[in-house]
Amino acid sequence: MSRIDEMVERVSWFSPVDYEVLLFFENHDIEASAKVISANIEYDRQYVNKRLRELAEEGLLQKSEESGLYELSGLGREFLSGDLDASDLERDDE
Repeated sequence: MSRIDEMVERVSWFSPVDYEVLLFFENHDIEASAKVISANIEYDRQYVNKRLRELAEEGLLQKSEESGLYELSGLGREFLSGDLDASDLERDDE
C-alpha cells in the first residue's frame, strides 16, 4: 500500500485534490506553481491554488516569499514518510 493510499480518509479536512498535490510533491522534489501542479494532476488551476494556500496554512507546504512557488515543508515530509500521524493534522474544530 502506498503512502497516499494510507492518507485517504485519514485527515478529515483534506479535499481529494490535496492527496494529488501531496503525491505530486512526493514524486517531484521541486518548487512549483499552481499552474505547473494543476497541469500535472489535471485539476483546475484556481482550485489547486486555493488548496495550496490551505496546505501551506496548515504547515504541509511552504511558499517562497521571493518566487511564490510551493514546496513540501518539513512537516509535509514527515507526514509523507509516515513519521507524523494523520491525527496530528486534525483541526480542533473538526
